Amino acid sequence: MTETSEKMRELGISEEAVEEVLFVAKRMDDKGLVNSFAGNISTKRDGKIYITPTGQNKGMLTPEKIAVINEDGERIWGMKETSEIIMHSMAYDICEENGWDVGGVVHSHSKVLTAFSMACRDIETEALPEMMGNFHKIPCAPYGAPGTKYILTMAEPYLAEGYRIVLLGNHGSLAVGKTVEDAMNIVEASEAIAEQILITNYILGGEKKLDALEVARFYEIYKENRAKRVK
Repeated sequence: MTETSEKMRELGISEEAVEEVLFVAKRMDDKGLVNSFAGNISTKRDGKIYITPTGQNKGMLTPEKIAVINEDGERIWGMKETSEIIMHSMAYDICEENGWDVGGVVHSHSKVLTAFSMACRDIETEALPEMMGNFHKIPCAPYGAPGTKYILTMAEPYLAEGYRIVLLGNHGSLAVGKTVEDAMNIVEASEAIAEQILITNYILGGEKKLDALEVARFYEIYKENRAKRVK
């Protein structure tokens, strides 16, 4: 057992949770979905929040750098946590209060999702089954100042309703998942869909919608998928 592992055990810190955050941070950095100054990643385990630190390259993090925040809001491990810890903590609380099984949160400044957030536009389509069945739409919440509670106050109605990803006005996106890997997958899929919609509607001149019955069928699939996420 390494010295780091011993210290983690003494503090009741989950090495598995730390490794999950590291894995997601590196993958998202490799894909250009986060960078040193934008985006943050967390998981929640046994009341503790494991979150990326402020101002660090997400692809070069180590176990010693991941901040661990206890139930009293105190950092018991790692480097100084991102100022967005307020947003992550509120996201867990909102989802828990509304019965959604959420153990991971990812805030991303990926290119296309962030562009839609800067334009304050919802992302929606009636031409792509995968979008309708999995997400319904990606709503854009009004602007709330980064690093404050107001950014999540604006997004709360959407998280409470069960949306797994929300655009934060002028500030990228926030995704929640059963695990932090789930949240990462939601961001990756949403970024790809947003790019497809951008190309179709703003470069190719517009989408060819499916007929109303088919659209309704995929929205019913979305409702079924959403119902499965309740604890």
